[in-house]
Amino acid sequence: MVAQGIRILCKSRTFKPFPNTVLPRHPQVASGTKPAYASGMRKSLILVAALFVCLSAFGAPRTHVVSFGKLMPVKLFLGPSEDRTVDMQVRALFVDSKLKEFTTGDVHDITDSVFVVRRAFRINDTLPTEPRKAPKWMWQRGGWLLVDRSSGRVSPVVLPEFDPFYSDAAWYRNYAAYCGLNEAADKLYAIVVEVGQKKPMLRRELGTATNGDSPESECTKPDWDRKPPKVTFNPKNAQKFTFTLPGRSIDMVQGSEQEKSDQ
Repeated sequence: MVAQGIRILCKSRTFKPFPNTVLPRHPQVASGTKPAYASGMRKSLILVAALFVCLSAFGAPRTHVVSFGKLMPVKLFLGPSEDRTVDMQVRALFVDSKLKEFTTGDVHDITDSVFVVRRAFRINDTLPTEPRKAPKWMWQRGGWLLVDRSSGRVSPVVLPEFDPFYSDAAWYRNYAAYCGLNEAADKLYAIVVEVGQKKPMLRRELGTATNGDSPESECTKPDWDRKPPKVTFNPKNAQKFTFTLPGRSIDMVQGSEQEKSDQ
């Protein structure tokens, strides 16, 4: 009987177990709709996830892939009339699968992440009076390129009085030695350049330039030696000359041609 009376009181709309207590009233949510706080929380989570992805992308250093293409045989034209040719091999230089330059010759590693390589390029030899159906390309050798594997940067190496036809640089560490010509192309110089420096370490006149038809008509490629580090120049019309590098400590700055030394 007691239990039955309790059930009747609970079902009664006027029954209040605690007369002074106000029960909270929740808004009625229509069937099939979502509360506003759930939608706002979802937007906040999406914003936080997007921000995390952006911070991860900026925080992690981007890795670059430097690669070379296949060797391609081409012709290098010689002589004032360019009626003689010699064989030359060129290959493409790619950074992140994008073509940056054409190169020729061997690569010289300065550090484990920085190297130099000689540039090759094509020049259009078509005359203005000739029909412009297709360009008449001729391959030529250029200067040297500094390539940073970590940053993917490719930049020209500053080599004062380097002649693309007659000069042939010999590399040792971050030094380049070559026979250079002045602007008038009438004087020959022995030059040693340290990568990153504007002025050469050595600029010594060797004699009068002959301006022959061959790339080696002025002098052969210099020869490097160590203990102590030195380089020997062999000009065709002057006496052999040897230059010894001064003792110094080198700190290569990656991604640029700046150099700090002389401790």
